[in-house]
Amino acid sequence: MNKTISKMKRLFSIALLLIISISVNAQDKKAKALLDDVTAKVKSYKNIAIDFKYTLNNAKENINQDSKGNVTIEGNKYVLNFMGVTKIYDGKKSYTIIPEDEEVTVSSVNDSDDKAITPAKMLTFFNSGYKYYMDIPQNVKGRKIQYIKLIPNSAKDQRKEILLGIDVQTKHIYNLIEIGKNGTKTTLTVNSFKTNQPLSKNQFTFVASKYPKYYINKLD
Repeated sequence: MNKTISKMKRLFSIALLLIISISVNAQDKKAKALLDDVTAKVKSYKNIAIDFKYTLNNAKENINQDSKGNVTIEGNKYVLNFMGVTKIYDGKKSYTIIPEDEEVTVSSVNDSDDKAITPAKMLTFFNSGYKYYMDIPQNVKGRKIQYIKLIPNSAKDQRKEILLGIDVQTKHIYNLIEIGKNGTKTTLTVNSFKTNQPLSKNQFTFVASKYPKYYINKLD
């Protein structure tokens, strides 16, 4: 009798593990499908203009900072304005303009380098280097936001996990929450997401004549 009960328990445990495994795989497929939709939507636009809010919080260190910024992206080119600094990438070189120091730093960027993080890649960074799982859905002012949890594959990554909030209807990223192993939490929230905007021909061109008194620091 005891052997029969023991055998039934083992079979039940195996069945339970199988059900859990099937459920997890189904959730992973749903997460992958949603991330693929986001990537396809991003690639379908000629350009994207985003206004965002950035929050840095670490309760242990008593740090709580808010900043706002905006970025315009077309292909791999971009103009980023954040914390008083403007960064222009024309597809070959990066120009970091710091008005406070009256300095412009110029450097080459290897855009094919997978480790090089650019604003354009921030919209599709999740396509490699992470495990992903469906997380909770939330209702934000009438918008259904589905969160996907991303776990970095590299043990050396200082981020414990990332929560990516996606608007289910538009397939646009609503926010991104990074939780560090040191307790730091950073949140980037998209306040405005505009696409296919009319841009000037010089939108992604650095014009040196606009900064006559600036020191031009060429790194290469």
